[in-house]
Amino acid sequence: MNITKENIDALNAVVKVDIVVEDYQEKVAKVLTDYRKKADIPGFRKGHVPMGMVKKQYGKSVLVEEVNKLLQDSLNKFITEEKLDILGNPLPRVQEDFNWDADNFSFEFELGLVPEFDVDLKPKKKVTAYNIIATEDLLDEEVKNIQTRYGKMSAIEEATEHANVTGTFVNEEKEINKKSTFLVNDLKGKKNEKKLIGAKVGDVIELETKKLFEDENKLVHILGVSEEDAKDLDIKVTFTVEEITKTDPADLDQELFDKLFPDGSVKTATELRDKIKEDAEKQFEQQGDQYLLNAITEHLVENTKFDLPAEFLQKWLATAGEKELTAEEAKEEFDKSEKGLRYQLIEGKIMKDNDIKIDYAELVDYAKGFIRTQMAQFGNMNPEEKELDDIAGRILQNQEEAQKLQSQLISQKLLAFYKENMSFKSKELSYEDFIKEVYK
Repeated sequence: MNITKENIDALNAVVKVDIVVEDYQEKVAKVLTDYRKKADIPGFRKGHVPMGMVKKQYGKSVLVEEVNKLLQDSLNKFITEEKLDILGNPLPRVQEDFNWDADNFSFEFELGLVPEFDVDLKPKKKVTAYNIIATEDLLDEEVKNIQTRYGKMSAIEEATEHANVTGTFVNEEKEINKKSTFLVNDLKGKKNEKKLIGAKVGDVIELETKKLFEDENKLVHILGVSEEDAKDLDIKVTFTVEEITKTDPADLDQELFDKLFPDGSVKTATELRDKIKEDAEKQFEQQGDQYLLNAITEHLVENTKFDLPAEFLQKWLATAGEKELTAEEAKEEFDKSEKGLRYQLIEGKIMKDNDIKIDYAELVDYAKGFIRTQMAQFGNMNPEEKELDDIAGRILQNQEEAQKLQSQLISQKLLAFYKENMSFKSKELSYEDFIKEVYK
């Protein structure tokens, strides 16, 4: 067997594999001998079928299978030994005059090569890193929410602007019949509020669903309709008032602090605000980090210039899936995936050049940390190590879940690397301003 590579250009190569009869003859003969032992053909005792008949019946298919096995193994070994960085998979070239009746065979494969490039981690135009702070207004709102959540509820005769109203929404045509509770001041506009303010138990009020609530997503839960239906829902519903209550805010005293923080870490309203600020800014930091990673990704893709073997990749995409694509469909698929592929290559180079990698033990620890956080949300603050190991083991046996966690861990490591090796333009702002500025 002889394997040679010819570089067409910096991004494309052709590998030629020459296979002679001596390379496959022995393997084919062994398979046919096994077939002969097992063959059950009328008129012959098992194991005594003439080899000529076995060859005639199975010879061509066995030859094709064994040559293809040999070809695939040899090609993979060659790519590994030659340390070829390729994109996609080798594409066989079609040979019109190919003949399986010959003794010797020659195959050619097109390769798309990974381009060579450098990554600039010290750009002149810096990426913005946001420091998101919890403002006094946000802290006031959160303290108010806590007082309401732990407040004392009591029934009242008439609905007020701040009352909780429970009742049933009905629209027969849309088959809506849903009992729900909401705050009067959740309604959008004074017109809707006026319909509820002063209402008593037993009153039936007609409302229009379009722009009914300040938060448009509330329609999904309040009326029990799908998100798709809620988007353009413009109908009239009747609302029958069944209960009206008010909530007296809880006092900012030790009883409330102990409910919120049973460890006794909060003893004053100031300490409560400090705690809320700390927790809020931890969450904001996570969102800021996610934005930063996305911004760095966009920056690197935009500013790291290199060519791709586009023609090869389109040909490969045309045949890589379950369904073969037309040339136009393959080009469209390439255009959609090009940006992601470019970042994949940039990410791979950064990791290789800076020895950033993860091993299985790190992945297990990361999975356990993820599980521990999930369990804490359900009140299990101190799970046993064996329980964490068992759950992590089960999760990592699921290939899709394992890849998801591995991707998250890699992103975490890359972000730490970027923070250490890149300089950024810093900007401090409130969470509300961050959302406005970043997500427009």
